[in-house]
Amino acid sequence: MDDTTRHSFWGRVIDAILPRACIHCDHRLSLEEQVLCSSCLMQLPRTDYAKNPLNNPMAQRLWGRLPVERAAALMFYSAGNNFDDIVHRMKYSYRPEIGVYIGHLIAGEMAPDGFFEDIDLLVPVPLTKEREKERGYNQSMQIALGVSEATGIAVTEALVKRVKYSGSQTKKNAWERQENVENAFALADDVHVEGKHILLIDDVLTTGATIVNCGKPLTALSDVKLSVLTIGFTEDV
Repeated sequence: MDDTTRHSFWGRVIDAILPRACIHCDHRLSLEEQVLCSSCLMQLPRTDYAKNPLNNPMAQRLWGRLPVERAAALMFYSAGNNFDDIVHRMKYSYRPEIGVYIGHLIAGEMAPDGFFEDIDLLVPVPLTKEREKERGYNQSMQIALGVSEATGIAVTEALVKRVKYSGSQTKKNAWERQENVENAFALADDVHVEGKHILLIDDVLTTGATIVNCGKPLTALSDVKLSVLTIGFTEDV
């Protein structure tokens, strides 16, 4: 029995004992499927923004607020839509593997459009240490790890830190979101990324307040380019 056959055999045994289910529809996953079944994967409400990352509604939401080279999200997102449970489970159900899986998915779908060309570093939007300890992980880091595994681009948390957390953005209006993250981020000590192109990664972009306030300290550095990537984008704010 060769390694491929052996792994397939034991995979089938484990799957028979502990069957895995799609996180969205709860249907049983096949051995080839991970996290989402093929049907739900096909139905993701994709934005296709990576095909025009310089001028799409997500990039436009950042115009005049944060100088970005490109911006894209995998799918459209709104509370109560068919796939908001993916993000919710990733953030609140201790399912870090969902973020890694989606990172792989994003990389696989956006790389053919050249979205990751000349990106030097992946930087997840940070949580405070207290918030990360409470959740068990930083969901943006899990997404970044998935992208890194698929593209080979390095991930770092050593550039920017969150110095203030004043509650979730979820139920706040646009003004409250901006006020909530004002001065919430700062550069880490001894940062040297001159000449680098940084891809800032978060879960969902709604008003853009979090991304803008996290990105500003980085764009203040000399000769640094910034791009933005998220799982979801909210059309109506």
